[in-house]
Amino acid sequence: PFPLYYIPFVGVATAKYYELLRVLVTWVARHVFQVDVTLLANGSGDSTFNYVQLFCFLVLAATATLVWSLLDRKRRNYARLHEWLRVLVRLSLATAMVTYGGIKLIPTQFPAPPLDRLLQPFGDASPMGLLWTFIGASKAYQSFSGAAEMLGGLLLIGRRTTLLGALVSIGVVGNVVMLNFSYDVPVKLYSAHLFLMAVFLVAPDLRRLADFFLFNRTPAPAETRPLFRRVWLNRVVMACCAALVLYTAGEALYYSYQSLIAPKSPLYGIWNVEEVVIDGQAQRAPALDESRWRRVVFDSPSRLAIQLANQHRIRYNLNLNPQKRLLELTKREDPKWKSTLSYERLGADRLVLAGKLDGRQVRVSLRLDAQPDFLLVNRGFHWINEYPFNR
Repeated sequence: PFPLYYIPFVGVATAKYYELLRVLVTWVARHVFQVDVTLLANGSGDSTFNYVQLFCFLVLAATATLVWSLLDRKRRNYARLHEWLRVLVRLSLATAMVTYGGIKLIPTQFPAPPLDRLLQPFGDASPMGLLWTFIGASKAYQSFSGAAEMLGGLLLIGRRTTLLGALVSIGVVGNVVMLNFSYDVPVKLYSAHLFLMAVFLVAPDLRRLADFFLFNRTPAPAETRPLFRRVWLNRVVMACCAALVLYTAGEALYYSYQSLIAPKSPLYGIWNVEEVVIDGQAQRAPALDESRWRRVVFDSPSRLAIQLANQHRIRYNLNLNPQKRLLELTKREDPKWKSTLSYERLGADRLVLAGKLDGRQVRVSLRLDAQPDFLLVNRGFHWINEYPFNR
């Protein structure tokens, strides 16, 4: 849990925490909701496991609140503890903002549309696929949105600029939340939590904001509650917070840059299928059978896509081993599924794949196709348009 994962050598403790959490969530799902859930590392933050986990957090928080309130009911306020909570929320939100900002400022969160995506029929794309494509098609827009996220996160470092940073974050994250809900992106829970964190930081200043924006009154000065009585201790905390957020921003920018300059696949291109031999039987003319292979597409070194005659795509995770000339495949939706194909390059434009796929022995002969001039990525920017170029 944040920020423990920034502390060296605490992996054992956090691993035990996550294992305990997994056991708790699994038990609650089975005995309260009568469902069996599994924690899958597949990129979705809106799985059944996540919703049951959220329910567990809510019950634990409500229970802790009740017990704490009963045991300490004579205390009038928690002003100092509230300030520490604001520090934690500021750091949580700021690190998330600069991380997402970094991978957009150097445009890698939404990569340029890959070759297999450009070959996909427009109407066959999922809403999330469409979102990734339209943002990835414009590096300028992606960098702009990343700069806005980065700005919100950096403003959250200082106590004097926290309100402004939270307001920027509300605008930026509010847009992200709407995109996630509108395009069915499975980060709805997490983005909604980030939005509520920003709202929490703004809440104490709502009266002051209303005075300024609605009632044309001079707002009262913000009340400042130091964390410590000694000034130097407050400065140390401020410096540590700034160092953490700036380190996170630098880390995100560094890894984004490394991803941006990563080499393309050595087999990069669109390869047309000339012949497929399955279990020793040749199958030509793929257009006669919609389920037959039409193209094999290599773009990212970690992805392989097969396009069938009916335009449907089958996408695989790929581990390419150039030394052994092997393609190790797994399915994105089924991590347990595995297959290994050997490849042999017979020339600059000829490639042969061979091996076992879905329990059948296959041998595929491919020829490199000339890359089409895709309008989406080659149209470019124009200051002057005599007519709308809307196709």
